[in-house]
Order: sequence, then C-alpha cells, then structure tokens
Amino acid sequence: MRHPDAFESRRDDRGASARTVGNQVLDPQEVQGDDGAEAKDQSDTRVPIEQKESIRWLENLRQSTDLLAAPGRCVHIGDRESDIYELFCLAEEVGTHFLVRTCVDRLAGDGNHTIADEMDEVTIKGLHRIKVKDDKGDPDDAVLEIRYRKIRVLPPIGKQTKYPALTLTVIHAQERGRPKRRKKIEWKLLTDLPVQSRTDAIEKIEWYALRWKIEVFHKILKSGCKAEDSKLRTAERLVNLIAVFCIVSWRVFWMTMLNRSSPNAIPQTALTDPEIKLLDHLVKDRGGNCSRRSTLSYYVVKIARLGGYLARANDPPPGSTVIWRGLSRLNDIELGAAIEATTMGN
Repeated sequence: MRHPDAFESRRDDRGASARTVGNQVLDPQEVQGDDGAEAKDQSDTRVPIEQKESIRWLENLRQSTDLLAAPGRCVHIGDRESDIYELFCLAEEVGTHFLVRTCVDRLAGDGNHTIADEMDEVTIKGLHRIKVKDDKGDPDDAVLEIRYRKIRVLPPIGKQTKYPALTLTVIHAQERGRPKRRKKIEWKLLTDLPVQSRTDAIEKIEWYALRWKIEVFHKILKSGCKAEDSKLRTAERLVNLIAVFCIVSWRVFWMTMLNRSSPNAIPQTALTDPEIKLLDHLVKDRGGNCSRRSTLSYYVVKIARLGGYLARANDPPPGSTVIWRGLSRLNDIELGAAIEATTMGN
C-alpha cells in the first residue's frame, strides 16, 4: 500500500536499531511506541472524516483499489494512523481488505464492553519465536504470545447511525517477560481477513512487518533522491521524474535487501560487469576470506565503503543510506570513465 505521507514530512521519523520477524527487519519504535498524537486524532469522533488529515488514508485506499482489476486480492496495510473506522467500512464497500495496527480500544459486542475486554478473555493460541536486536544493536531472542479472536466491532458512539458494526479479527502479539535493553514487543492488529489458526495469525504479523520495507523505499525516495526538493512545475514532468526516481530507489532498496537475504549470490545478480571492474580497481581489499570475493555481498560492501561504511568486523550489514551514497559515487566515476574512454579514443 502506498503510504499517504510518501512525499510529506512525517511526525514520527525515528531512528535506528533494527528488529526482525523471520527475515524481516523492523524499526524498533514500531514495536511499541507513543500512540498519543495518533490516538488523539483518531478519537475525536465529533470532527467529520472529510475535515481530518486522516482522509488521505481513505483517498489512498480508493485510488489504489481503482487501479486494480482484482481488489479482492489486495490487502491495505497501515500503521496506527490508519486505525480509522471509516477506512474499515470503505474497504468493505469497495471489496478489498485491510490489516492495520490499532491505537483505539473500540466498543465491541453489544456495546457494553470494548475490544480489550474481550481480548482479556482469550487464551494464548500459540507462541512465535523471533530474532531481534536490542537498543545497542546486539542480537536477542523474543518469544511472542499469540492471541486472536473474531469480534463484532462497533463504530464510535457519534457515528453509529451512519456506519454499521463490522465483524473483524483482532490479533495480539505480546512478548513474554520484560527485556532489559529494549522496549517490550506488543502489537495489536485488526483485519477483515480470516484468521483460523496460529499459522494464519503469524502470517498476518509478518505481512504487517513488511510495512517497514515500504518505509525504507520511501526514505530512499525522499532522503536519497530528494524527490520533495524537485522544482518542476507541471504534474506531467513531476510524474516522469518520480518514475525515474522509483527505478533508482528500487535498485538501492533491492540491493540492500538482497545483500541480507542472498549474500552468496553472484555479483552479476545486481551489478554490471563494468561496475564490478571499477569496484575492483577503486576499493582495495581488506584481506579476509578469499572465497567471499566472488559473492554479491563482497561487492555491495565495497559500494557501501564508497558511501562511508566502515566495514568493521562487528558492523551490521550496510544500510540503504551508505549504499545510496556509494552507488551515486560509483555511477559518477563510471560516467567519468566512459567520457575519458571516448575522449582518448578520439
């Protein structure tokens, strides 16, 4: 799902150590953070949705669904800003699906209790072990207790004459114990998709975790390509520019993730032969395992070193920022080498 803030300043830009669900890396603040501003915005039910900033989420859902031939196959994934009852109703209206992290404890059942009251009655349906990193970047393990229940969710009191009750599934993933060097993991998700087993619940948790990758892609667009700084004055030119930026950003993002998931792939998977040749010439080897010199990871680290990555023994894999910087330098050098070759040839 395209984030409504893709080209706008976000209120909650946060930093930096990572967590993982399976192979998914997560922003630590997305595990458990302050819901204040978001909850306040969503809980003011007296204000029509059309007058709220959050109307962007509904517009985005409708626009993206209109582009799809099969909206029933689309799942709109959103953070706590998208915990909007009108969005849930719109998804049902247009025949698509949603999976959001909640920040509002809504009325449920007959209206005399809330979702939290019902979830307090739910027993643990299973456990899920994940690899995480603490606030210092050191590896750690976490065991999540999984609970889920299908619940009749009611609209806000001021909107019950306008919107119907919905039968949705609530998923809670809460870490056992209390970690010493990081915040406790606690996710509360809401979806209209069926969840009938522990496996289904974990699948939805991992789907939500993919949202972080979308955020990384947008970060590359905004901070790397600086799409917001464009001075183009027509929509057509801006669309064309963003299309090119998306290709560039995707390559940086893909290279970053591929280096983590398939470090032993051949370098030609993501790099051209001229790029490989230039990297061999520009970035000196630092010893180490000679067998690694024919791998993708070996050359991605070289690119990252061009961007300021120190490549120390205990450093985590390079991130998108240093890869962006390094790839930009490499492209400039490659262009210069091509110009020199043409000039010398003449």
